[in-house]
Amino acid sequence: MNDPRHWTELHEGRLTAMIDIAIAAGRHTLRYYQADDLDVIAKSDDSPVTVADREAEQLTRRLVGERFADDTIQGEEFPTQEGTSAYRWTVDPIDGTKSFVCGVPLYSTLLALEMDGQPLGGVIFIPALGEIAAAAIGHGCWHASELPRGADATTVGTDLRWASARVSKKDDLGRSVFVTSQVDSFAEQGAAAAYQSLEKQAWITRTWGDGYGYLLIATGRADLMVDPICNAWDVAAVLPVVVEAGGRFTDWSGQVTAQGGNGLGTNGMIHDAVLKHLAG
Repeated sequence: MNDPRHWTELHEGRLTAMIDIAIAAGRHTLRYYQADDLDVIAKSDDSPVTVADREAEQLTRRLVGERFADDTIQGEEFPTQEGTSAYRWTVDPIDGTKSFVCGVPLYSTLLALEMDGQPLGGVIFIPALGEIAAAAIGHGCWHASELPRGADATTVGTDLRWASARVSKKDDLGRSVFVTSQVDSFAEQGAAAAYQSLEKQAWITRTWGDGYGYLLIATGRADLMVDPICNAWDVAAVLPVVVEAGGRFTDWSGQVTAQGGNGLGTNGMIHDAVLKHLAG
């Protein structure tokens, strides 16, 4: 399997563009990160949105449109822009907005690429930490943890020091690290007992969630990440990252999907055991 430096010719450069565009959008959010005058707005579901979310998504749409004008683009903050090609981009400019508005660095920029409805690749970028995971189906998952801040964000993807990302080898749920985004979201879905069961069974439980939680799965630092509530833009990039790192990503019924509803990412070895806790 080849690292991202060898992806330049694949799909007319879309996979390397996926990395560069995610980095550019994520870096844009840093203009507002920990800003004293950040304007936070409550959406209809009371989740927070900021000018950083909107500007980063607009930047993503512009950069995709400049190079691949016929592609479809969907995202969290604006209506889907329909294209005529077989390709679709899905962006979540700030996944973990609550962390972002609190000045916590565990938020991510997510960008995914599909062709004819099938995943091609995904990026999880943690702007405040300079950490990134990128995957392309059939070409593995790759991780870089020292993103050069001064480099040009539109060409940096091929210049990073990439290392192969692999999930952990733990096969015992009792020795696992369980991460999620927000505990009360289990109760909102009538799954409080499932959370309590997993918390009791797992070795360590932490709310290192959102896209960062899935990056931890892909790099072997955590073993299961559970989402009781998620949308397509929350997980479209996650599926290829986790799968190409050797893990599994499904919904709670065990179906491989990036369409949202709920989600489970694991190292694969404990996946079926976790599904049993979520079955109720």
